[in-house]
Amino acid sequence: MLKDRAIFLTGGGTGLGRSMALRFAMLGARMFLVGRREQPLKDVCDEIHRGGGAAAFATCDVRDYGAVETVANLAYEQFGRIDTVINNAAGNFMARTEKLSPNAFDTVVSIVLNGSFHCTQAFARKWIAQKKPGNVLSITTTYAAANCGSGFVVPSSCAKAGVLAMTTSLAVEWGKYNIRLNAIAPGPFPTEGAWSRLMPSKQFEEHARNANPMKRFGRHEELTNLAVFLISDMSSYINGECVVIDGGQWLQGAGEFNDLLMLPESAWEQMEAARIRK
Repeated sequence: MLKDRAIFLTGGGTGLGRSMALRFAMLGARMFLVGRREQPLKDVCDEIHRGGGAAAFATCDVRDYGAVETVANLAYEQFGRIDTVINNAAGNFMARTEKLSPNAFDTVVSIVLNGSFHCTQAFARKWIAQKKPGNVLSITTTYAAANCGSGFVVPSSCAKAGVLAMTTSLAVEWGKYNIRLNAIAPGPFPTEGAWSRLMPSKQFEEHARNANPMKRFGRHEELTNLAVFLISDMSSYINGECVVIDGGQWLQGAGEFNDLLMLPESAWEQMEAARIRK
């Protein structure tokens, strides 16, 4: 389905990014992965190579526009072109906003919003100059798609809402260039890194599972299948859309993390201490 496609994917070494990279490669895409840590990226590329696929990687901090331009050029040198960008790199953690530092807020917004814009613009400039079509898929959240926000993840809420606004705005502005922009808003999908920061206890995890109308969390293959469809030729007239994939959770209660209001002070202090130690 994705034969001869060349895809640039941020945050491709772990979590949902890793799952998307492996799935896209399985369907024939050539993958160029970026992230801040070399070893996870190398591991994913090695796995793709063992399966007979094509993949390369480069470390990059997407907050730095110059660094993004550099790896964009490397991706073009590697594969001759890039036709699809997946904005997946993100940062998130739970915090009571009155205790949030300006630097913590800026870090999340810079990775999620600025990073997504940097990658989107860097490649769109190439596509427009070369008169080539392009495809951008960004990973947002349900609390951005539902326009409801969520307590205790305010930096992420602000940043992801910005990514969604970028998606809908540029879908109109760049439609004339045959550049499509869409988004996916996942609900709870367990990942090794984010899950440990966003599920403070087994009790809250069980509560989150039971609060979902389908009484379960998402499976990675469910999200990757949706991503494949949205970047494939089967969705060539879909532009400026955000597809929610959460089992119907946001319909049941806005704000994925609002139930953290039930946490006692001692639990917050324990989480905040752990975050400071890291």
